[in-house]
Amino acid sequence: MPNDHGGSGAAVPVSLPARLLLLADSRLPAGGHVHSGGLEPAVLAGAVADVAGLAGFLRGRLATSGLAGAALAAAACAHASAEAPWAWARLDLEADARTPSPAQRRASRAQGRSLLRAARRTWPHPALDALAALREPHHPLVQGAAAAAAGGAPRDAAAISAYGAVTGPASAGVRLLGLDPLAVHRVLADLSAEIDAVAAEASRETGDWAALPATSAPALDLYAELHQGAEPRLFES
Repeated sequence: MPNDHGGSGAAVPVSLPARLLLLADSRLPAGGHVHSGGLEPAVLAGAVADVAGLAGFLRGRLATSGLAGAALAAAACAHASAEAPWAWARLDLEADARTPSPAQRRASRAQGRSLLRAARRTWPHPALDALAALREPHHPLVQGAAAAAAGGAPRDAAAISAYGAVTGPASAGVRLLGLDPLAVHRVLADLSAEIDAVAAEASRETGDWAALPATSAPALDLYAELHQGAEPRLFES
């Protein structure tokens, strides 16, 4: 299968080498299993109750926060080779600006902290060391820098981020709603082309950080805030 690292933005398939597949693996010890990507509050609110509802949730998340996160990851991957460690703080502010919910910001930084710890042990790289100076960088920045450290390109980082934007909540849906895992995996298979398209769009422009996609989902922001006071809850976000 061809591997398109170009900047054309065409939605062509991408194949990832094993070293990059490790970053997309849910077994990566970075704490992803404690986050539902906003699905738990959506379930508690009655917005998602079955496989069809989950499919709609995943499609909406991919097109909004998933696209924004993938674009940030691609930008971070492109920046990882630049000799400007001071600029990470600015890209982190761009991530902050695209995350209006304080609860989602905390979740992103918590996931970033966990992934940074795992990535620095697995793929030592100056960019990851520079990110550590921020203490708790946003998750997409660490994803992008880790992809670069593992030898990936911006398009690879965007693909890993977009893939994680739906697979994490999908796994959470099985646990929260007792859904048929085979039916949920069929949903993910049906989303494959959309994941590729989002990765392509997200990696079109990585140099002008202010121009990166800023797509948002107000309902997800609201659910994230409500989730902070929910008891009991299975996931952190």
